[in-house]
Amino acid sequence: MISSDSHLIGLVGTGIGPSLTPALHEHEAAALGLRYLYRLLDLDALGLPPAAVGEVLAAARLTGFTGLNVTHPVKQLVIEHLDDLSPDAAALGAVNTVVFRDGKAIGHNTDVSGFARSVGAGLADAPLDHVVLIGAGGAGVAVAHALLTLGAGEIRVVDTDRSRAGTLAAHLRRRFGADRARRADDLATALRDADGLVHATPTGMREHPGSAVPPELLRPEVWVADVVYRPLDTELLTTARARGCRVLDGGRMAVFQAADAFRLFTGLEPDADRMLRHFDSLAREDAHVPN
Repeated sequence: MISSDSHLIGLVGTGIGPSLTPALHEHEAAALGLRYLYRLLDLDALGLPPAAVGEVLAAARLTGFTGLNVTHPVKQLVIEHLDDLSPDAAALGAVNTVVFRDGKAIGHNTDVSGFARSVGAGLADAPLDHVVLIGAGGAGVAVAHALLTLGAGEIRVVDTDRSRAGTLAAHLRRRFGADRARRADDLATALRDADGLVHATPTGMREHPGSAVPPELLRPEVWVADVVYRPLDTELLTTARARGCRVLDGGRMAVFQAADAFRLFTGLEPDADRMLRHFDSLAREDAHVPN
């Protein structure tokens, strides 16, 4: 249990200027009576490559940060610079939350619980027999574990880096069973009889516009989820909705993973419903911000 009522938190990644995470954390901290500063540590703005994440981690530890959130593209690169990992982070090989405690940097992953809770809230009765996952990076790893933990029958992993897709599929088979995951090299074939599709790459963000899925592949029977939350209505989700698909935006995952990270940083229980309401207000304001 962390007893301090004052916390300095940071977010490390690239292109993170538009992130709503700082506002989410600081608003909830204020409601709980905490002094809480959340700072962006954008590697692009700092002129540093992703490989320099260890230097940023060391500086944050030295200057008294309580912890860090970690996002694309350093969720896996950060691991070698940590002292220990939670069981979930170790199983995934990806970290999105680092807590500095008792002189150690401990890595956690709240993306798994965040996505699982998001599916429970927005796709509770959706079929999960065959799910296509686009993206085998840090977010994709978390999504795959969440889906298989929720009872998905088979995950078909698609990535522009086929080796990375194969590595993730092999890892999932070792942990969940030989028939639970495979690499899929052709998206059209993978989607032909799929129940659902989860997109877990930066494509669709304002800084990376576009869609990873040709519209003609989106059958109305396929549900579509996106981990991108800025904008909430990505090109993929807009197209999927227009074609009759049930959709799940990235907003709930963003809130639930933030709530779980907040708990790790402070030792206090955040009010997830309050955070959801705040996120909705931020998203409405954000929708009117010009690209």
